[in-house]
Amino acid sequence: MDIRNIAIIAHVDHGKTTLVDQLLQQSGTFRENQAVTERAMDSNDLERERGITILAKCTSVVWKNTRINIIDTPGHADFGGEVERILSMVDGAVILVDAAEGALPQTKFVLGKALARGLRPMVVVNKVDRGDARPDEVHDEVFDLFAALGANDEQLDFPMLYASGRQGWADRELEGARENLHALFDLILEHVPSPGLDKDKPFAMVSTILESDNFLGRILTGRIEQGRAKVNMPIRALRADGSVVETGRITKLLSFRGLERVPVEEAEAGDIVAIAGLSEATIPDTLAEPSVEEPLPSTPIDPPTLSMTFRINDGPLGGREGKKVTSRQIRDRLFKETEGNVAIKVTESPESEAFEVAGRGELQLGVLIENMRREGFELTIGRPRVLFRENPETGEQEEPFEEVVIDVDEPYSGVVVEKMSLRKGVMQDMRQSGGDKVRLTFMIPSRGLIGYHGEFLTDTRGSGLMNRLFHSYQPHAGAIEGRRNGSLISAEDGATTPYALFSLQDRGTLFVDAGEKIYVGMILGEHSRENDLEVNAVREKKLTNMRASGKDDAVVLVPPRKMSLEQAIAYIEDDELVEVTPSAIRLRKRYLDPHERKRAARGAKG
Repeated sequence: MDIRNIAIIAHVDHGKTTLVDQLLQQSGTFRENQAVTERAMDSNDLERERGITILAKCTSVVWKNTRINIIDTPGHADFGGEVERILSMVDGAVILVDAAEGALPQTKFVLGKALARGLRPMVVVNKVDRGDARPDEVHDEVFDLFAALGANDEQLDFPMLYASGRQGWADRELEGARENLHALFDLILEHVPSPGLDKDKPFAMVSTILESDNFLGRILTGRIEQGRAKVNMPIRALRADGSVVETGRITKLLSFRGLERVPVEEAEAGDIVAIAGLSEATIPDTLAEPSVEEPLPSTPIDPPTLSMTFRINDGPLGGREGKKVTSRQIRDRLFKETEGNVAIKVTESPESEAFEVAGRGELQLGVLIENMRREGFELTIGRPRVLFRENPETGEQEEPFEEVVIDVDEPYSGVVVEKMSLRKGVMQDMRQSGGDKVRLTFMIPSRGLIGYHGEFLTDTRGSGLMNRLFHSYQPHAGAIEGRRNGSLISAEDGATTPYALFSLQDRGTLFVDAGEKIYVGMILGEHSRENDLEVNAVREKKLTNMRASGKDDAVVLVPPRKMSLEQAIAYIEDDELVEVTPSAIRLRKRYLDPHERKRAARGAKG
């Protein structure tokens, strides 16, 4: 059977996964009576809740006697490293662009990588049924983007379709019949070349996706670049420098059929397969027959840019809400994560019972923490820190910088520019982007963005869109001012009372409700001034037999500000921690005892 390998590429939320669902449906991959969940490719709970793809996934459909392997790639910049490796497995790409939002940074990032690999992408302008769709303008934007990224004449002559993934149609003309996706299937067969690889050479492939299975152990997925793979054949794993990692046998060979992985006895060059049988091989090792001496070329893994400290929960409420609370359990879980997630690095921390976890960004590490709390872990998490590096030539300290593209209503552009400049952001471009919206482009140190997203949504009344992408390492940009307000810190253990909280409302914004358990050193809210303030939130009203009219009116409490996990991690300062349990997210001071806090503050100043 003939083969085509394609990747579907787009910015977050432009409709990749929904479109793949429709491709599966219309190619007859699902039985008519088969129950299929919406966004079937987003199989993980967190992916469904957040509406984003976190892990690259492979599926395949058969159309006109040709097997089309489709890889649904993550659209978020934190998972961008995965996208690069996936492009090495395919011969074509479908660039999906929202008909209203147009080409955004992640589209630009992945398209640049695809063009550099010599792929000739096809463009699908999706969501043309939106009320604010502007398909013709978006077509021009995409052409300009191809040109700006150095596309050659052949790549610039890209075929284009208009589509609605949700309604399940794609047409070459904007006013087409709008019946089905046949035009997209036919265009893939016509425009994407078959792999054309040598099936007679000794077997070799680069491992591109790694996962762990309770029954099969380590599973490595990739495209067979040459030769044939057979069950039980001896293979070995080679590092990029040619050293042998391990030798073993293929115990299981799995090929993709629809959403399922099906065991096969043999697969040949060009097909995308998953292999079990090795215990140490990882991404991007070459798996090959023992006669192969040279590793295949591969994309190196991007270095982590952000680090957080994961500690045991040693607070007074520790161990009450989770099942997994020891440092050994946390250590085992983190090292298990590194087996399947090569972008994360874990090292032992100088602090006792703590680990340094480094990754590509706040979202990636936030996903890991959220998964752990759902598994029953209790942790305390330190403030995210950007990883600096020394320039090998100049010896100068460098830090990661990001390109940030912000779409915002014109009235809010002033406050955004002001806040970004305070965080050492430098504006690169400012232009109108449809209606009364403005598109601002900044270059900013990664650490300047820590904690800014929540503030940005408040400043723009929730209407702003911010997209960020790692750009490069540049010289250190200098000190950035942190949070301006201090914290309201509990001076007592117990449960909060409405009477006490009512009297604290004037002091700042509260994070806790009446009746919540609190402890000494826990952060109850944000002080309206710059200093920290210790408060008593468990005070009861003194009852006497004297009653004054009008004094006992019902206490009216302002609803507290509840933070999500990412907001809490972004909010804390260096001397604060986030306590994460299966049922709660709390903020606390690193040192709960007030005397220890003062000593630590004096030591920091000294």
